[in-house]
Amino acid sequence: MGAVVAATNFQRLLLAPCLLFIAGLAWSAVLPEERADAMYHRYDGGGVTIDGPSILVRKNFIDKVSVIGNYYVDDISSASIDVVTLGASPNGYNEQRTEYSISADYLYEKSIVSAGYTYSDESDYTADTWFVGISQDFFGDLSNISFGYSRGDDTVKRNHDSDFSENVDRNNYNITLSQIITPKMILGLTYNLITDEGYLNNPYRVYRYDNPADPSVPLTGYEVYPNTRTSDAAAIRLMYYLDHRASLLTEFRYFSDDWNINAITAKVAYTHTFKRNWIFDISYRYYDQDNADFYNDLFTSPSQDPKDYRARDKELSAFTSHTIGLGVSYMLPYKNRFMDRSSISLQWDRIYFDYSNFRDLRDSSAGPGHEKLYEFDADVVKLFFTLWY
Repeated sequence: MGAVVAATNFQRLLLAPCLLFIAGLAWSAVLPEERADAMYHRYDGGGVTIDGPSILVRKNFIDKVSVIGNYYVDDISSASIDVVTLGASPNGYNEQRTEYSISADYLYEKSIVSAGYTYSDESDYTADTWFVGISQDFFGDLSNISFGYSRGDDTVKRNHDSDFSENVDRNNYNITLSQIITPKMILGLTYNLITDEGYLNNPYRVYRYDNPADPSVPLTGYEVYPNTRTSDAAAIRLMYYLDHRASLLTEFRYFSDDWNINAITAKVAYTHTFKRNWIFDISYRYYDQDNADFYNDLFTSPSQDPKDYRARDKELSAFTSHTIGLGVSYMLPYKNRFMDRSSISLQWDRIYFDYSNFRDLRDSSAGPGHEKLYEFDADVVKLFFTLWY
């Protein structure tokens, strides 16, 4: 489960602000077009491989209601550094996560009311999430504001331990404001508030601490986390349309939580249209975060009580990442009575992770606490086929 949680958390950090911005730019006076999407995705890096298909279908009814269904699969093969060195599966593991979601948009004058449900299941983690939202145009359709709320009810289990079962409650509040500044410029502002309560750590992961009897072989204990976490994030984005059928996007995001993690994200993206059928994208993303105040690569002693928090999750350490993205889309030059148009798209991201205080335990020559710092690269590939009908 650790690899899945880490990858999923990273994907949420990467994708959620972009999706909110796109939602803010989709002016709510008109429902989105009917379409079907088929996607293959693959993440490969740090000993973790996650891949699988996703199918999404949107259907509109009486020009007032739009219904969306989505099926998403992750096939996970993990031999990540924490799984191999301190986890419960020294040789790695394989499992599958399946996600189903359904949602609907209702158009009323210049407003859209949305609601939906998502269910996700894997061998040791299930998640039920409900969401509602409303989007409203105003000021002559030059401005749009949207509010959203989602509630998650998760269950954490431990494979091969039928007695272990814990719950997590999640609440996510967001507000997005989009404003047309000029005919060529759009500004987007987003704020998120997230509260989590329950069992928030990984049931397999352990921390390490000094062994007085043999300093060369540290002892280990299960991580101890707080049972609450409150975080918020604010983002600003600016999209500018250029004269030569291109656009430039810049964005900045700041994140903080009560575990003392502070993070910044900066991104710039350029999109260029070539002839009638081609669209090319190039982007760069920078991410940097501090570690949680109860994180340490090597503790001096074991946890003393349930509130003596300990973590050695690399996602809670201090690290930096750089992402270079390339994308290409081609609008297929034919249509028929079953479809208005179709396109095929390929996106590739290369991510470089550099950890400041998480060490590579596979390098034991220097002794505990002196191993080299961990770093790795990852590739994310997404292949889309989209059909409008």
